[in-house]
Amino acid sequence: MGTDTGTTIVIRPETARDRAAIRRLVAAAFGSDAEAHLVDRIRASPEHVPEMALVAEVGGEVVGHVMISHAVLRSDVGDRRVALLSPLAVRPDHQRSGVGSALVRHALARADGLGEPMVVLEGSPTYYGALGFEPAERYGIEIDLPEWAPPDAAQVIPLRSYDPGDPTLRGSVIYPEAFDTVHDDGAAP
Repeated sequence: MGTDTGTTIVIRPETARDRAAIRRLVAAAFGSDAEAHLVDRIRASPEHVPEMALVAEVGGEVVGHVMISHAVLRSDVGDRRVALLSPLAVRPDHQRSGVGSALVRHALARADGLGEPMVVLEGSPTYYGALGFEPAERYGIEIDLPEWAPPDAAQVIPLRSYDPGDPTLRGSVIYPEAFDTVHDDGAAP
């Protein structure tokens, strides 16, 4: 897959040697260190899934990063694990070049390959909608959103093992503890 400049995008699992570059690009993409700290907390948590933490390289440089970890989907019939995509970051000088969408597609393919029934997220309905995500409410899923977020920012994409008749696939998403210090404005203490 190439960017608009014709450069090849290489998607691969993150490694320990990528961490400094990931930290810099996440901070640059979000304009603060809050999300870079979030990545560190997710990585240190039991919800972290190393196979679903990916980087994008262009010209041998890490220019993008995505993580899918686990959250809890709480329903009337109990709790179950669900895949949660957050965060997605692309270095500002590589945004709008296909890096982010390539990362999301690869992460979804990995989640599907690991038997995840769906991936949930909160994010831009326009951006993620173009990648196949749909409003979570259509699937009976609630995500507690910040006041500033539109209701359709709560999104889900069903994967191959999704069973619409499974009552444990409806309910409220409970974010893992790693997300506890992210404030409604996106900033961390």
